[in-house]
Amino acid sequence: MSVPFVDLGSQHAEIADEVRAGVEDVFARTGFVGGPEVSRFEEEYAAFLGAGHCVGVANGTDALELALRGAGVRAGGEVILPANTFIATAEAVSRIGAVPVLVDVDSEHLLIDPDRVAERLGPRTQAVVPVHLFGQAAPVELVQALCADAGIPVVEDAAQSQGARRHGRAAGTLGQAAATSFYPGKNLGAAGDAGAVTTDDEALATRVRVLAAHGSPTKYVHDVIGMNSRLDTIQAVYLRAKLARLDKWNQLRRDAADRYAALLAGLEPAGLRLPGVAPGNEHVWHLYVVRVADRDRVLAGLAERGIGAGIHYPTPVHLTRAYAGLGLGPGTFPVAERAAARMLSLPMHPHLTLAQQETVAHALTELLGHDGAGEGSR
Repeated sequence: MSVPFVDLGSQHAEIADEVRAGVEDVFARTGFVGGPEVSRFEEEYAAFLGAGHCVGVANGTDALELALRGAGVRAGGEVILPANTFIATAEAVSRIGAVPVLVDVDSEHLLIDPDRVAERLGPRTQAVVPVHLFGQAAPVELVQALCADAGIPVVEDAAQSQGARRHGRAAGTLGQAAATSFYPGKNLGAAGDAGAVTTDDEALATRVRVLAAHGSPTKYVHDVIGMNSRLDTIQAVYLRAKLARLDKWNQLRRDAADRYAALLAGLEPAGLRLPGVAPGNEHVWHLYVVRVADRDRVLAGLAERGIGAGIHYPTPVHLTRAYAGLGLGPGTFPVAERAAARMLSLPMHPHLTLAQQETVAHALTELLGHDGAGEGSR
């Protein structure tokens, strides 16, 4: 049995009729930019999170840049972020002309380590960006406690966490602002690129909206240098249909994660390290990331058996060629570097079946056996 890494086709099949009707309405009204569909999605997503405001934009990278600019980050400032993240987190900082200041992550959940943040806070720090990784929230409240006296804003990278909660509050509402991505494979995925900024700060939301519209609060009035970053109307139609099903789909992901935990527990002596959920977190399992020694061999073996798997992420930000200029070589962030060599993302999506997961478990049993080298000190 082949097992796809994601199954966007099954998701689309659930919403196809609704989307078709919505798209036909957009074309009938020729309302191709902005309009009521975008406004409705912004209102509905804000309500879903419990956020005061949502500003739809073109993609998640734009969302993070705009959230940071809205929070006051300027060229020359420093922004602290984890080394274990997708490069877009750092790119958004660099696009402003600010400097990414990387820190290591905790060894258990691979989320930003507040102790490392405390070591790097300084007079040039203009923001800290905790990344909600793989579907669970970072310890934002601990980071905020470090930043509060200096008035340093905390801006969440919530691209992988639509529907996740920490201590009862939704990811995307924990900091001064948050940026999210609706790239197709996300828990809430568009039919292309899309993103949003959420915040309870009305003034910040207004700044983001102006910056995203060429720095224009009204047509042909340009107060600042902005950019063109709009949530496409067709994407808003698609996202509204999926948002109505997101709670159900997230629960199906949790069910699948529970099944994996039961199916794979016996492989822990062979060196398979299962993901954990941090205290206070309600995980939405955007990705199901295990850790294993000899990861590349295991990945190739899964591919040979028709099982989709991936690596998130093979190279920490500081070891990419793009950020070689930071001068941070191997050994700088040992937790992130060790994890990067061992992380393996297994198939995870709302329509994953028990039979498919049993196929994955059987393949991993064949590939690891019970005499593997293990993860050593983990």
